[in-house]
Amino acid sequence: MTVESLSRQRVLHLLDSFARGDLDAALACCTDDVDFLTHAPIDVLPHMVPRHGKTELRALWQTVWSRYSEVRYKTPHVVAEADAVATYMHAYFKKRSNGRIVQFDMAVFYSLRNGLVTEIREIIDSYDLVQQVLEREIGPLILGERAE
Repeated sequence: MTVESLSRQRVLHLLDSFARGDLDAALACCTDDVDFLTHAPIDVLPHMVPRHGKTELRALWQTVWSRYSEVRYKTPHVVAEADAVATYMHAYFKKRSNGRIVQFDMAVFYSLRNGLVTEIREIIDSYDLVQQVLEREIGPLILGERAE
């Protein structure tokens, strides 16, 4: 087996574990000093601040699971090169509060060290995501328009 295929398998195992809600299994795929960074508006999604280490990453994931009852994803593109894996994903999160599905696309880049994920970098269509989380159009808010 090549380093690329092992790296790809490790990332897919992490994703599958997270989607099942098995945070211990997902964290077992990471180094103790794992770094997480996403490009999301933290004023609306304050739990999405940068995280360092398994304890902080667990806290983030627990917050996500406290708000969503189901997580699904599709990865139409997974590219691995040595100790780096890039994914393009369609994510679907079911809100606990009302059962609505929040769906968004994201690109996630993983770096691995000794077969474990050491960095996670997410790029999300945050405009669309914020509208779905808030369940309202945010264009008028951005433009300073009043709701009718």
